[in-house]
Parts: sequence; C-alpha cells; structure tokens
Amino acid sequence: MRIWDGAVIRRTLNIIEIAFLSALILITRCANYQDVFIAGNIYFVDADCYARMTRVQMCDAQPGLIVRHHAFENFPQGTTPHTTAPLDYLILGLSLLLKPFTAHALDLAGAFISPVLALLGGWFLWWWSRRMKFRYRWAMLILYAISPILVHGTELGRPDHQSLSILLVAIAICAAWSFQATAWALAIWVSAYEPLVLFLIVITTSFLVNRRALFGRDRRAGWVLFAVIVVIALLIERRIPSLSIFHSSAIFRNWSRTVGELVHVSPTNPVWLHWCGYFLLITPVLIWISMSRDRGRSEVAARWFVLVLLVATYGLTTWQARWGYFFVLIFSLALPFLLAPIKSPPAVWIAFALSIFPILRDWDERLWPNETQLAARVERRSESVQLRELALSLRSRDVHPFLAPWWLSPSVAYWSGQPGVAGSSHESLNGIEDSARFFLSDDLQRAREILQSHRVTWIFAYDSERMAQNCAAILNPALPLHPLCRVLDRSPGQAPRFLIFSAQTAAFKLYRVADER
Repeated sequence: MRIWDGAVIRRTLNIIEIAFLSALILITRCANYQDVFIAGNIYFVDADCYARMTRVQMCDAQPGLIVRHHAFENFPQGTTPHTTAPLDYLILGLSLLLKPFTAHALDLAGAFISPVLALLGGWFLWWWSRRMKFRYRWAMLILYAISPILVHGTELGRPDHQSLSILLVAIAICAAWSFQATAWALAIWVSAYEPLVLFLIVITTSFLVNRRALFGRDRRAGWVLFAVIVVIALLIERRIPSLSIFHSSAIFRNWSRTVGELVHVSPTNPVWLHWCGYFLLITPVLIWISMSRDRGRSEVAARWFVLVLLVATYGLTTWQARWGYFFVLIFSLALPFLLAPIKSPPAVWIAFALSIFPILRDWDERLWPNETQLAARVERRSESVQLRELALSLRSRDVHPFLAPWWLSPSVAYWSGQPGVAGSSHESLNGIEDSARFFLSDDLQRAREILQSHRVTWIFAYDSERMAQNCAAILNPALPLHPLCRVLDRSPGQAPRFLIFSAQTAAFKLYRVADER
C-alpha cells in the first residue's frame, strides 16, 4: 500500500510539474496573441515568417514539392533560398491535424508551430533533467520558459526555422550519442549555419578532450546515421548551403544594420541581463568553481563542453544577435552544472529568484506597455489589416508583379499570390536595392526603367518618412528634396503619368503602372 501510495504521489507530482512547465511555456509564447489574431484573421510577426508561409502554401498546393527556388521575391530572377523542407512539412502536417476544426488551418498551423516546438523542447528538458537528477534543474526549466530571447525565437505567429533549430540543438547537446547524431544531422538540414557551427565546435572539443571516445565503436552507428541523414538532405534539397550570409558588399552591410538579428550586441548592452538575469554576471565564478572540482573524466569533458559552447556562443552573439537564441539555450542548460557545487538549496533559490528581476521587468514592459508603446502596437496592427486589404485586391490567376517596401513585400506576396521585386532575405538584395532606388529616385526616367526591368504592375506607397529613412539606410545616398516615395505618399495627384492612383487606406496607397502597349 505504501509503495502504491508513493508511486501515485510521484506520478501526481510529475503531472503537476509538467502542467506547470507547459502552462509557463505557452503563456509566455502566446503573450503576443493580440498582435497575431486581429479582426478574425491571423498575422505573422515578421517578414521572414510570411516568406516561410508562402513556401508552405506552395507545398500545400503541390504535395511533395521541395521548394528550391523563390519566384515570389526578387522578381523576375527569383532567389535560391537558404530555407529547407523540414519546417515546411512540419507546418503542413500540423495544418492537416487542424483542418477538421478551422477554415484557416494553414495560417493557424503557422502561428502555433513554434510554441508547439517550444513545448516539446520543454518536455524533453524536463525528462532529461529529471533523468540526470539535477538538484537545481528548475533553474534551467524556468529560464528556458521565460527568457525573452528564447520566447522571441519560439513565439506565437513566428513560423521560423529558429524554433526547430533550438529544439534540435537542445536534444543534440543533451541526449545519448545515437540521438545526438540524429538531432545534429536534422538541425544542420534545417539550417546549415548555427547548428553546423555548433556541431563543429562540439566535435572539435570532443576530439581535443577525448578523441578515442569520439570515434569509438559505440559511436559508429551514430556516425552512420548522421551521414545517412545528411546525404538524404542533400539528395532532397539538391543544393549546397550558401555562404552568402558572409557578403561584404556595401549594400549588404547597410542592409544588415536594419535587420535586428544581424546587429552586433555589445558586451555592455543591458539586454544580456534581460535575457539571462543577474546570474550571468557571476557565471565566470561559477565556471571556475565547477572546473576546480575533482571529478571523473566524463564530467571533465561535460564541463569543457559547457565552457567552450558558452564562450563561443557569447562571442558569436556579440557579432550577430541571432546567436543569442543558442547562447541563452546553452546558458540555461549549463545552470544545473554550474550551480551543482553549491550545497545550500535555499541560498540558490533565493539568489535565482533575485537574479531573474531583469527578466521580469522585461515582461512587465511587454505585458503592460506605456502609452507610447501601446500606441505603436495598435498602429502596427491597423497597418497590417490595411495592407492585407490592399494585397487581397491583387489576387489574380495572371502574374502581376508588385513593388513595395522590402520589409512589407513578403506579406503582400503571401496575401496577394503575386511576386514582389524585393524580399526580406539577403538572397533578395538585388531587388531590395532596386526598390530602394525607385522610392528614393527623383529621376522619373530612372524610376521607370526600374519598373520596366522588373515588369512591375503594382506599386505600394507607404509613410514616406519611414520609407526614405529605411531606403537611405541601405543605399547611403544624400536624400533628394523630392524623392518619389514622398510624392506617392503625400501627393497622389502629382504622381508620374505612368503611375495610376488606384486605391488607398489610411496608411497605404496603391498605384498601377500604366500599360504602354
């Protein structure tokens, strides 16, 4: 009877733990629901998400399709994208499960795929940390659940490959070798950038610490599985990953400064504390204490992995903010190791509670924004609705390319089904540059040539101040007195004769290019 009671109690506690962790993950990931569910429709949080969902639309229309070319951006040349098939079909698979319950299954699947992946990651970490019998495993689980950068990577309305990469990298770092090999291979298939770099760091560290174990007999099956998955990925995708992220052209450098994930993060930037809490400040001390402990060879190797991955991802995050997802993930995974030498649980939990104050302040600002922040959010929601309304009016079986600000082009392409001149990825730089030159031009002949070269039918005009600022940031020219974007936005009656004013909303204006035939 006592054994039965003990088993029931353990199961009950496990259920409570899983329910609490699941609720915390879903509440934080879905806190932005008002920006996603607007007026009965679903909106995604950034331009890349619309590009991803356009791919999923294509797969839905033609099951089994592997999208290797984007004709919907950088028209008419299109792009060879860095995005791959696994997330496309994960979203499509989720949409099939949702179809019996909603008429917007594809959009709903795109909105929820990242929170679902975050939930799976949380369940895995709960199981793994319990199996490892970490004394302070809930420090890791809570940080995973509430860290703003991890939430951003897996939030509602963000169908981006980072959410799947975060899950696979977490499994790859924590699981047994056969599962590690599978997870690393799948992660590299999803994105041959961050996961590939992390994999090379792990393998190099393993080689230096214990090269015999790296290629031991017990790991041969894992290596074979890794190779098989990589070969399958290459056969399916039929393209070698591009290194275009390392472009050094002036246009790329200017454009990258306008992309949040590509900016540098200074070591003195307070955002580090918003991501990790105050424990980050004493991490070097915790590492030193942990490294000074005399333990077995396997624990020494594990501590070296923690140290190398933390230092590497920290340095990479100072270079590009997109590495912050993986730095905070690894930091959270490292916490149970780093806190293990401290024998006083009350001291650890009091310190941890105090350490997450910066994170809680960040959440306070998100959940209860000031009037300026709230007004900006309301404006963005209103503009999204207006842009969707205009984009839907372009739907046609015929191809009628459009030119719009590059950061709005993917959403217009998704809603309208028409290809755009610009796009949100670095592969679309040529189209981004031409669209910026068009909107900043005060030479009507040059503007007309840009439209002709891209066979543009429709033009979206937007707030001229924002457009001029963003376009000038990419081209870095002297801003003309009367750029075309200002004329199209403020004086439709003075638009060039080859542009016909067709429709408008409070924030946008739509022009049709006159047919010269």
